[in-house]
Amino acid sequence: MDSNSGTEATDTFKACRIKVCGMTSLDQMHQLGDMGVQFAGMIFYHKSPRFVMRHLKGHEVKKAKLKVFKIGVFVNASYDEVMNHVDNFGLDMVQLHGDETPFYCSKLSNYISVIKAFRITDDCEVEWKTRNYSADTDMFMFDTDGAGYGGTGKKFNWSKLKGVNINKPFFLSGGIEPADGGSIKEFMQQPVAKDLFAVDINSKFEISPGVKDMDKVGAFVKSLSSP
Repeated sequence: MDSNSGTEATDTFKACRIKVCGMTSLDQMHQLGDMGVQFAGMIFYHKSPRFVMRHLKGHEVKKAKLKVFKIGVFVNASYDEVMNHVDNFGLDMVQLHGDETPFYCSKLSNYISVIKAFRITDDCEVEWKTRNYSADTDMFMFDTDGAGYGGTGKKFNWSKLKGVNINKPFFLSGGIEPADGGSIKEFMQQPVAKDLFAVDINSKFEISPGVKDMDKVGAFVKSLSSP
């Protein structure tokens, strides 16, 4: 085998980072780091069944020596609320999943990396939807549209991203399942995937809301880290 092709394959798979969202257990967050997951998401939206503050205290999370980056997920929270949780939990990034304005995103991005989530429908124009946020956020997330602000557990049509010049690192989210490794590798061959930063998984890898099936997570990690 040509040595360069082996290096390219390794780089390609290494580029597909993984975020596991809806975490409610410190033990499981430690396990994520040990199995090679890069990001753990904690949901601070009180209507979510995975509302982290029902399960974990900020000082416990902040002092834990985790190998994962901690991402706080917020929905239309006040600036002060977000910044308090950033400090109390030692968050590394925030993910905004509501109707936050570009100005609000910009204000937060002065202090912490900001991921703005967009819910994708079959008839939306992705570039139009994101255009006002490009200068005021660090990354985008593309998720499935649904009632309210929570996850739907369903996929959106990934071909909506085909041919789009996003020009911003993005997370691919929305109903990703344990058997989707092959589909994600196919998606990574698309030109738009040059900006793919990570895939985001949640409900399809759970025993119950907030409790992950670590065997499924581990198998998924392996499926994305091998040719």
